[in-house]
Amino acid sequence: MQLQKKILIGLAGVLLFAGIGKGWSELRSNPADKGAAPAEATDKNPAKKGGKPLFVSVEQVKPGTIHVYHQALGNVTSFATVAVKSRVNGQLTAIHFREGQLVKAGDLLARIDAKPFEAQLAQIQGQQVKDKALLSNAVADLDRYQTLLKQDSIAGQQVDAQASLVQQYKGAVLSDTGAVESAQLQVAYTKIVSPISGRIGLRQIDGGNNITTADTLAVINQISPIAVTFTLPENMAQEVSRLLDQRAHHGLPVLALDKGNTQVLAQGKLLTLDNQIDPATGTIKLKAEFANDNNALFPNQFVNVRLLLNTLPQVNVLPPVAIQHGSQGDFVYKVDAQNTLHVQLVKVGPSDGDAVAVLNGLNVGDRVVVSGLDKLRDGAKVVVAGGKGKPGGGNEFKHSGEFKRPGAFQQSGEFKRHQS
Repeated sequence: MQLQKKILIGLAGVLLFAGIGKGWSELRSNPADKGAAPAEATDKNPAKKGGKPLFVSVEQVKPGTIHVYHQALGNVTSFATVAVKSRVNGQLTAIHFREGQLVKAGDLLARIDAKPFEAQLAQIQGQQVKDKALLSNAVADLDRYQTLLKQDSIAGQQVDAQASLVQQYKGAVLSDTGAVESAQLQVAYTKIVSPISGRIGLRQIDGGNNITTADTLAVINQISPIAVTFTLPENMAQEVSRLLDQRAHHGLPVLALDKGNTQVLAQGKLLTLDNQIDPATGTIKLKAEFANDNNALFPNQFVNVRLLLNTLPQVNVLPPVAIQHGSQGDFVYKVDAQNTLHVQLVKVGPSDGDAVAVLNGLNVGDRVVVSGLDKLRDGAKVVVAGGKGKPGGGNEFKHSGEFKRPGAFQQSGEFKRHQS
């Protein structure tokens, strides 16, 4: 009896394993019943297995102009900075400027009480009048003595003494004249005027206080024109120096952009290079000049600088997003007339904003993919979005970002950006 139970249990186990094996075999042979995708559809390129074509956006290769820039971080500096000080000591009676105001050279900024200086001037002028009267009387006496000397009615020694007295009075009058002019200057100095044109800073002394020649009333920075200093690697110094000599009349164009490197704040030109390389950083300092008519640049402001070094005219350009990078180098997905993809190796040149130069591998009019790049493979069929699958379909790529020609550089205060 015990043996029969063992035999029945063994047969049941065999049947159970057989059923499980058959079910697993059917499941593997018919995966669609369990929602699995066909083996052909698991291929990464469904177009090769008869799947639906991929939808892509393309751009056509266009001729354009690429500008080669050197980009650096620049610091805005004023061509002239003046601390406004009084040239006489006295009480500050009036302030004639607003903090942050744009002032011109010669504008009245403040007044100092002039009464003490006017009184001193009057005193010196009185002494001058007295000395002039004494001189006039001494000259008249000398004339009379000289007449008497001719008549042999007076001693020659007396005439010589009178002539010496005349010279003394002349010296006194000259001294009085100098003292009067000095006193007049002191009176004039009670009016504090701006020595340069620029923007005046915060007031450091209020009206009613006594001001001395050591005190600073305010600081004025020249802001138009204004300078920007930045650096170049030392290996570029000779090239920039050569270009600067070649374009001495127009200079090398320079752009100053905001911190986000998106908005052009001002346009200027390169002035000069420093006369030595900084051994600590291996760089050389450059200075550019900006008209700053719109007052967009402030002293000590940090800006992004773009120095135009070269221009590549009539080169093939594409959006940077079209360029892919692989183990064999840079490449693009080129779409032929039958809307078939081909991997095309290219040689990429400098980039300029929304465009990159393609120096080799493509011709004008070639279409390249700019979206849906992650699913593409060589030889796949595609449908051009918005282009109905035609060879000329797709977006028209337009490259902008061109500097004005150097000959017209100084005639305007902004760069012209136009379509290539």
